[in-house]
Amino acid sequence: MLKTTLFHGTEKHFFPLLSLLILLLFFLSISSYIHLPYSAFTLSILTDSTTEMCTGRYIYVYDLPNKFNSDIIRDCHNLLPWHHMCPSVSNMGLGPHVRGSGSVLTETGWHFTNQWVLDFIFHNRMKQYGCLTSNSSQANAIFVPYYAGLDTGRHLWSHNITERDSLLVELFDLLRSRPEWLAKGGRDHFLLSGRTTWDFRRQSDDGHLWGGKLLTLPEVKNMTVLLIESCPWGNENEFAIPYPTNFHPSKESQVLAWQEKVRSVNRQWLFSFVGAKRPDQVRSIRDQVVDQCLNSTQCNLLDCASPENDCDSPNTTMSLFESSIFCLEPPGDSPTRRSIFDAMLAGCVPVFFNPHSAYTQYRWYLPTNYTEYSVYIPEDDVREGRVWIEEVLSKYNAEQIGEMKDTVIRLIPTLIYKDPSHKIESVRDAFDVAIDGVLERVKSLMGA
Repeated sequence: MLKTTLFHGTEKHFFPLLSLLILLLFFLSISSYIHLPYSAFTLSILTDSTTEMCTGRYIYVYDLPNKFNSDIIRDCHNLLPWHHMCPSVSNMGLGPHVRGSGSVLTETGWHFTNQWVLDFIFHNRMKQYGCLTSNSSQANAIFVPYYAGLDTGRHLWSHNITERDSLLVELFDLLRSRPEWLAKGGRDHFLLSGRTTWDFRRQSDDGHLWGGKLLTLPEVKNMTVLLIESCPWGNENEFAIPYPTNFHPSKESQVLAWQEKVRSVNRQWLFSFVGAKRPDQVRSIRDQVVDQCLNSTQCNLLDCASPENDCDSPNTTMSLFESSIFCLEPPGDSPTRRSIFDAMLAGCVPVFFNPHSAYTQYRWYLPTNYTEYSVYIPEDDVREGRVWIEEVLSKYNAEQIGEMKDTVIRLIPTLIYKDPSHKIESVRDAFDVAIDGVLERVKSLMGA
């Protein structure tokens, strides 16, 4: 009786334990497929792998009060005085999806993206960065997620200097008090603005002068500053990164499909121009460029001064760029323009008239030898009527054009910003290139 009692008592606990053991073995056997960190062994492997991948690449992101970033987005109706920006900050800053793209665009990855929202897009991409650390002493670089472009942009047309500078002043009061700043005087810090350098160079507190004073602050001289257009004259802490385009892929296949499309498309126009004349700007060559295009049978013009032309439509602009071998990129309000990146995204070879439109700007992104991907025509030659654009471009043969076009198409992945809501480890985009550049610069400043 005793043996029977003992056996039955053991049996009652044995089978549940056996089931638990089988279940554990099952999870162990599939660990390499589902990547569940359920054991110390697996956690050790993941930690070692992450450490190796992230050595020298850790970034610490300040947890700033919301007024420096997300509150600015929530106040979207005040971001620009003449444009309703709330749709533009939807989808993590990418803007509304483009629907019914037809034959011009590929099926997915396209948005109506405003060119001034890079602060928000970049911050959202940073949240996906694989080597973030909560330990600032471990960090190789420190990101300040202040939306400088969006903050300053909403006050540029106001003469109230206190209002224009208040958040900036408060930010640097906060940074100067932080141990992360005191440790290295801000030399490992970086921030980004989705506006040009000229919007942050106000030299006095005269409210009638343009811009904010971000880039005139002594503390900022120690930092690395990313902008869509940098100052090309001796400002070694400024680095230009691409304007955002309308293409934000969420899969590698979307990038490859787009590259293949623009590689094979039929380009019936020798050159094209998207833009408008600038009769009020004496030094601008826009008027001459438009006139030369109108007087050429090989040029396709999208006149943005005409109300019936929707130059903000990805379908409209990309249709023109895809149909052209060369795309003219004269300066606008400043030497650079978003059209440069829209055109290159379409596989169109850019034609520059000012070296500061690209050659002194996007050092991390474009080949040093500009003849590999572009054509240069001095703007003085156009302004003074010494050159006929069609004649210059007609001299390039099919082989030369093919080589330039291939270079442009190869550059496409690093000139766009991926969808922040997805991770595509196999594609390096403009954000990834910027992070590499920042880390290398900080490393050199630290003497490492």
